[in-house]
Amino acid sequence: MDLLLFFIMFILGLIGSFFSGLLGIGGAIINFPLLLYVPEMAGLEPFTAHQVSAISMFQVFFASLAGVLAFRRKAKAGITSGAVIDSKLVLYMGSSILVGSLIGGFISGMLAERMIHLVYGILAIIAIVLMLVPSKGRLDLDQPLTFNKMIASSTSFTVGIVSGIVGAGGAFVLIPVMLTVLKIPVRTTIASSLAIVFISAIGGVIGKLSAGDIPVEPIIYTVLGSLIGASIGSRVSSMINVRLLRYALLLLIAITAVKVWSSIF
Repeated sequence: MDLLLFFIMFILGLIGSFFSGLLGIGGAIINFPLLLYVPEMAGLEPFTAHQVSAISMFQVFFASLAGVLAFRRKAKAGITSGAVIDSKLVLYMGSSILVGSLIGGFISGMLAERMIHLVYGILAIIAIVLMLVPSKGRLDLDQPLTFNKMIASSTSFTVGIVSGIVGAGGAFVLIPVMLTVLKIPVRTTIASSLAIVFISAIGGVIGKLSAGDIPVEPIIYTVLGSLIGASIGSRVSSMINVRLLRYALLLLIAITAVKVWSSIF
């Protein structure tokens, strides 16, 4: 086992998932630039954009799986604070994002490095905007849940395609859409998005496996770090004010987006 590779990938997985758990955003928007630039800076052989998207996709899969299992444990213990997974919402958005992520994960192997960088650059800009604009959703759970099924399906399908390309789950786009466009109650959004992102990750992983170029060893090390980091981040988030960290992360994403965009042009 290459100890340097293990150390770097484990730490990157831990850092990316820590901020994901801490701030409640999609981990891939952080992991993609970390995986793309840090290994080379540490003296390792750099990963291609295809390999980075594959590592990130597997990390999202296991992190979202851990999140779903944690929610189920809390639900059995009755400590979910009223959050519920809406089966109809998951059916419409989950099936659509599954198809989209399958397509995105498969075609990513056919895309040039520059195109994958371009997709990430666009997603980074979207992430910055969505993190700056507060998302407000209904708090009530008393009324039967209604939503525009066409918007829900088409949005999640589109998110699935671009997420599958860069190895993301798409939560940082889906959650604001569910809150502000579909008007889903906050607690239902939080719970249901866990299941939807996990379904997205299933499609993305299958697509990546079909496309090939899977760096197995780095994936294992990164996933190990991410499972620990996500747990720590979610616990810390309940103890501190994360607003300053959120803006610091915005700056980090902006800097990496500039670097990615500069590499495109």
